[in-house]
Amino acid sequence: MLQSLVRRHAFLPSTQLHRAFFSTGTSVSASGATASPDPHFLVEYLVDTFGFSADDASKVSKLLPRIQSTEKPDAVLGFFRSQGLDGANLRRILAWKPGLLCWDVETNLAPKFKILREMGLSESDIINVVRMHPMVIGFKSHNTLLLKLKTWESLFGSREILLKNLRRSGWFLCSNFDNVVRNMNFLQDECGIPEDRVSFVIKNHPSFIVPNPDALRALVDRADGIGIPRGSGMYLWILFVLHGVSKEKFEAQVKLMNSFGLSNSDFNTAVQKHPTFLWSSTEALRRKMEFLIKDVGIAPLDIAYHPSPLGLSLEKRLIPRFRVMEILKSEGLWESTKKLHRFFLLSGPIFLQKYVLPYQDKLPKLLEVL
Repeated sequence: MLQSLVRRHAFLPSTQLHRAFFSTGTSVSASGATASPDPHFLVEYLVDTFGFSADDASKVSKLLPRIQSTEKPDAVLGFFRSQGLDGANLRRILAWKPGLLCWDVETNLAPKFKILREMGLSESDIINVVRMHPMVIGFKSHNTLLLKLKTWESLFGSREILLKNLRRSGWFLCSNFDNVVRNMNFLQDECGIPEDRVSFVIKNHPSFIVPNPDALRALVDRADGIGIPRGSGMYLWILFVLHGVSKEKFEAQVKLMNSFGLSNSDFNTAVQKHPTFLWSSTEALRRKMEFLIKDVGIAPLDIAYHPSPLGLSLEKRLIPRFRVMEILKSEGLWESTKKLHRFFLLSGPIFLQKYVLPYQDKLPKLLEVL
C-alpha cells in the first residue's frame, strides 16, 4: 500500500505535488512584519478587542503587516467567534500567527473550516483541533489543506484513522511529505522492517515518521548502539521509544543505573526487554529503583533482567501492592516467590482474586491500601 501510494502521487501535476508534499504550511505575510503607522492604536485595539495583555499585544502588533483599517480584523474576530473560538483560545491562535487578522474570511478562513467539516469532524472536534494545532488552518490556500488531508488519508488507509490522528495531534499535516516517503523507504529497505509494521506505526503515531531523514538515521544509530538487531521484532518499537527520549536524558538514565551498580550492558539489557521505562523522568526512575531495591528487596541485576515494574506507577501500583505484601507477611499468609516482578505486573482482577479476595473477611484492610 505504501509503495503504491508513492507511485500514485508521482502522476499528480507538478504544482499540486509541490503543494501537497513539500509545503510546510508556515508562510508569512507577503508584506512582511512592517509596523503599523500607529502602533499605540494597534496595541490598544488588541487589548480592547481580543483581551490581550499590554505586553502580549505589543509583541503581536510588531508581527502584523501595515493595517489601515480594522475592517478585516473585525471580520476575522466575528468569524472565529461564530465557529466557537473566543477568549484565550483565540488569543493563542493569533499569538501563533498574527497575520490571520489580515486574512480574508470568505476566500481563506471559511473554506478551511468547511473542508474540516466535510472531512467528518464535528463542530467540537474542529474547535479542539484548531485550538490545539492552529497550523491546520495556517496554510495560505485551502486547496493545500485539502491536498494534505487527502494525501494523509491515503497513507493511513482510511478517513477514520485520519480523523483520529487529527483529533489527537494535527501538526503532522504541516510536515514535509518528501521526508515521510524517504523515511518509509529507509525503514523498509535499509533497516529491513516489514511494511506492515511501518504502516502500523504510521497509523498510530504519525509524528514518528515525519522528522528530517537525518534525524531518523541518528535514531537508528542510537538503537544500534543498544545492541538491538535490526531484524528483531522489537527494533521498530525501540526506535519509537527513543524518538521520545533525548540523547541527554538517555545518558542521564545510564549514569543513574550505573550508580546502582549496573553496567552499561545491564542497562541495555533492560532497555531491550522493556524500553518504555525510558519515558520516565530520571528522578522518577531513581525513586522506583530505590523503592524496588531498598523496600521490596529486589537485586539491581534482577531489575535489569525483569525491568517491567520500572514502567509502572510508583504511587498507584508499586507501593499499594507492596503494602498488600507486607500485610500478608505480617499475618503469615505470604507465599515467597522469586519472581516478584510478576506480583506487580498481574492485572487488577487477577491480583484481587489471588492476593486480596481470599482474605477479605479476615483482612479487610487489604482493599483499603490498594
